[in-house]
Amino acid sequence: MGEEVDRILDGAEEAMDSALQHLKRELSRIRAGRASPVMLSGVYVDCYGSRMPLSQLSNIHTPDARTISVQPWEKNLIDVIEKAIADSDLGLNPNNKGDVIIISLPTLTEERRKALIKQVKKEAEEAKVSIRNARKAANAEVKALVQSGLSADRGRRAAADIQARTDIHIERVNGVSARKESDIMKV
Repeated sequence: MGEEVDRILDGAEEAMDSALQHLKRELSRIRAGRASPVMLSGVYVDCYGSRMPLSQLSNIHTPDARTISVQPWEKNLIDVIEKAIADSDLGLNPNNKGDVIIISLPTLTEERRKALIKQVKKEAEEAKVSIRNARKAANAEVKALVQSGLSADRGRRAAADIQARTDIHIERVNGVSARKESDIMKV
């Protein structure tokens, strides 16, 4: 029975870590005043009969803090890539220079900063819900083990351990989202 409890605890920890990693990936896509190649990680281009990530079709780099440069490996893809960037929900305006696409990022307005902070809070809340769902599932498994012969004391200790791990991960989510919010608010 002890091995089962350890398996449940490890599974809950893994699910909570996964939720935290997902949050970090999603927050990296939110613009915080600085240009970053990661901002274009969600852009897919329709070419060669399939949808391909932009990063597999071009070099993406940031020559300065307000500019993203996209240089396609094949010149005939430049118009398709430009359209994919323009059609993405990122609100970016690509500028085709013939062999390279330049994306200039305007400074964030106060209204846009507040909208981005709302988005950060929404993503953080979704991560917290995922962590709580992992806690709920682990507690249900422990409860089932108690009903099938695990001692009640061991069940309570496991539940307390699950809650402690939940609290740690919720605190990490709060820290990650607070850092992102402060990055967004920097002028």
